Amino acid sequence: MTRTRSLATSLLSLSAAALLALGAAGGATAAPAASDDKQAPSVTSATVDSTGVAEYWTSERMQNAIPGDVLAAKALERGNSSSAASVEKGTNSQVRAAKGRTTIAVSESPVDHIGKVFFTLGGANYVCSGNAVVSTNRSTVATAGHCLNEGPGAFATNFMFAPKYENGVAPYGKWTARNVYAPTQWSSNGDIQYDTGFAVMNQLNGQYLADVVQESGVEFNAARGLTYKSYGYPAAKPFNGESLKSCTGAAFDDTVNPFNTQGISCDMTGGSSGGPWFIGSDATGLQNSINSYGYSRSPVMYGPYWGSVIQQTYASAETA
Repeated sequence: MTRTRSLATSLLSLSAAALLALGAAGGATAAPAASDDKQAPSVTSATVDSTGVAEYWTSERMQNAIPGDVLAAKALERGNSSSAASVEKGTNSQVRAAKGRTTIAVSESPVDHIGKVFFTLGGANYVCSGNAVVSTNRSTVATAGHCLNEGPGAFATNFMFAPKYENGVAPYGKWTARNVYAPTQWSSNGDIQYDTGFAVMNQLNGQYLADVVQESGVEFNAARGLTYKSYGYPAAKPFNGESLKSCTGAAFDDTVNPFNTQGISCDMTGGSSGGPWFIGSDATGLQNSINSYGYSRSPVMYGPYWGSVIQQTYASAETA
């Protein structure tokens, strides 16, 4: 593929990456693993006003929301990119919920726990992707850091999650957020290596999110080079953001910049930001990263390594 990708990619040169875009048995929450890296776990959070948010997201506003990858490019311009010296790695940890490469994204039937994320930043409306993950509060959604915080800067308002979205329909309702969490390395520095965030949703019609959708398990400090299946709702051409897409492939390190990230061959575009990466070949695996960024004219999607820093962010959110 030689076309320019709108995944925070066409906005930046190859010398400066742009940011883009948990199912087995069990259910206990693991304590954060000790980190042996130079980046100590630190979390920033914000309380979200959910008043009128569900009503705010009309069909027209959802349809016209801007793919969130443009925020990734802005974040990189404001913040900084860590060198390889700040790579973090702790002890492998899994939290399980009950229950070859390809270069072209393929169509998928809707999955109940994967959906679209809508939010407002800087007065503009944006769209990303997200996934419901196992949590003590039974209400936690994983997405990209740049889909809930400017990196560095303000947290999003009007945050809403629409699970199993397809063709303008949100069959499981519009779930509003009460709290959002991001690694301080992202919220204070816009560090691409920590481009992950978690939102805690309000109850809807007296139910928790986990009463309606199947939560995914999560894994942290996993081995590198695993095979993943990533999902998202790419909205920039040639996609329209109205249906779920996926890519499958073995992960490899970013060789363009010394980030502690991994990529899989994939041509999903903006709007797929924050979509989940599952270990294995389907959406029942453990989530272990998210769609974060890509390079212009390169059909590869990169995601942050979920180590101890992101694990601590998850731990703060899922118990809130």
